Amino acid sequence: MNNHLQQLIDLSIVDKDIDAFEPQIEEANYNYEAALAKTQSIESDIENLTTEIKDEELKKSKNELHLAELSQKLEENSKKSGEIKTEREMKSLQLEEEIAKEQVTFANEEIARLEKIIEAKKEQIEVAESSLKELTAKLESVKADVDAKLENINKARQEVFVAKEKLLGTMNQKGLAFYQKIRRWAKNTTVVVVEDQACMGCHMVIGDKVYADVIKGEDITTCPHCGRILYMKAHEE
Repeated sequence: MNNHLQQLIDLSIVDKDIDAFEPQIEEANYNYEAALAKTQSIESDIENLTTEIKDEELKKSKNELHLAELSQKLEENSKKSGEIKTEREMKSLQLEEEIAKEQVTFANEEIARLEKIIEAKKEQIEVAESSLKELTAKLESVKADVDAKLENINKARQEVFVAKEKLLGTMNQKGLAFYQKIRRWAKNTTVVVVEDQACMGCHMVIGDKVYADVIKGEDITTCPHCGRILYMKAHEE
């Protein structure tokens, strides 16, 4: 096989190895990122619940203030009852008292309802904080595990980079430029094998002459359909 072609085959294998590290890194980071996202989600829930409790407490305070005003009004009306001189004034005062009492009942019911809501939200915060504590502890463990995996991946990747640099130092620059031009669009299918007289990049059948050139392996041959660099595996030559 042509030495330049063999170098391009070797380079394509190294490039595939380098690209293969990315999904390994993503996989290593996934568990940590998922745990971190869940932690952030719980923190957001706690923050929202805290804001909602403040809103409910504000509503409760307004009702308590209104209740105090109503109680004062009923007390004042009670004092006025002794000063009533006409039946019309009495009926007017009674109507005011009835309306005030209805408002008192409503305010008390509303306060009780708001207290239940506040209590329920506080319980939700307690549960969320407990989960957050567990997740935070787990997050540290996951981070340590991820860091260890990434360290191993980076060591292996560095070894591949060194092998690539060594290979690039021995390659014909013209052939390398040709390879890089194809790789810009073909990625890890820049150099592909021929099987059953078909290019394994585009899966199109190649002509007899091109196929014969691939078998010989004396020159760099490209697929007439897609332009990828072709070669034949040793046992098939």
